[in-house]
Amino acid sequence: MTSELDIFVGNTTLIDEDVYRLWLDGYSVSDAVALRVRSGILEQTGATAAVLQSDTMDHYRTFHMLERLLHAPPKLLHQLIFQIPPSRQALLIERYYAFDEAFVREVLGKKLSKGTKKDLDDISTKTGITLKSCRRQFDNFKRVFKVVEEMRGSLVDNIQQHFLLSDRLSRDYAAIVFFANNRFETGKKKLQYLSFGDFAFCAELMIQNWTLGAVDSQVDDMDVDLDKEFLQDLKELKVLVADKDLLDLHKSLVCTTLRGKLSVFSEMEANFKNLSRGLVNVAAKLTHNKDVRDLFVDLVEKFVEPCRSDHWPLNDVRLFLNQYSASVHSLDGFRHQALWDRYMGTLRGCLLRLYHD
Repeated sequence: MTSELDIFVGNTTLIDEDVYRLWLDGYSVSDAVALRVRSGILEQTGATAAVLQSDTMDHYRTFHMLERLLHAPPKLLHQLIFQIPPSRQALLIERYYAFDEAFVREVLGKKLSKGTKKDLDDISTKTGITLKSCRRQFDNFKRVFKVVEEMRGSLVDNIQQHFLLSDRLSRDYAAIVFFANNRFETGKKKLQYLSFGDFAFCAELMIQNWTLGAVDSQVDDMDVDLDKEFLQDLKELKVLVADKDLLDLHKSLVCTTLRGKLSVFSEMEANFKNLSRGLVNVAAKLTHNKDVRDLFVDLVEKFVEPCRSDHWPLNDVRLFLNQYSASVHSLDGFRHQALWDRYMGTLRGCLLRLYHD
């Protein structure tokens, strides 16, 4: 009697997404096994505890070997040791470079140095994220920063090219690199209500309009450094509040247009000059590094908090900022329209994002 036996041999590397998540989250093998048992996997599969332990250890060994390739994602695509389908490669890379909102908010705007890395113990305790995961996320931020900080071309494109991340994650990393380079303050108590998404939104506007790349696409680190000449020129905007006639005319134009359209018209009219001085003085101070770092603190103090204390609805803020920006074009004595548009176009978008009524 003869028996027929079909045998299939393959060398595709198997990736268990759940185990990969546990490894990325910094759990030890024993903790990962315990969590898998709690999920009911033994009952679902009929496996023994010993098999589950062996399976988890095997996956962890694979992930450790893959990690050096994940540090330079193009290498993962071109290596021949691990046979991993392209869709799985993309998943491994994207999840390796993903980060926790709570973690990025703790380090956003800080220098990506050994000094900050020493704080990871405290950040881990505060956020509940394992120290191992905090280190992975911090090292990823630092790695991307070092690779792209002095490159020519679009920051987002460079990140996508060298780390093979999705468009959304590349944009998030661009914001992290931009904030780390310019050291924007994000940790003050009055800024805690803002999410990473709020800051990333503002970073994208500033990269598009306030950096060297906004005027010259061929310079090094064009999307990383703010345009110093532009920041110097912003001092010219002071005339809008220093010249009493211009200030009065600006107020008159805004009030005439918005009368009957704002629920807080009286409050706006009474506070117009203070709000205008605040917005213009923020621009005039951006020649100093410290004032650049304090940009978001100043915007909240000079505009968001006064409007919030008077209970401005978000739509009133939007109507005011639109008219406040546009009416400058009707001031005959003002000669810096293009500079004003470059400044206020970005600032208006940021303020609307920062304002939570």
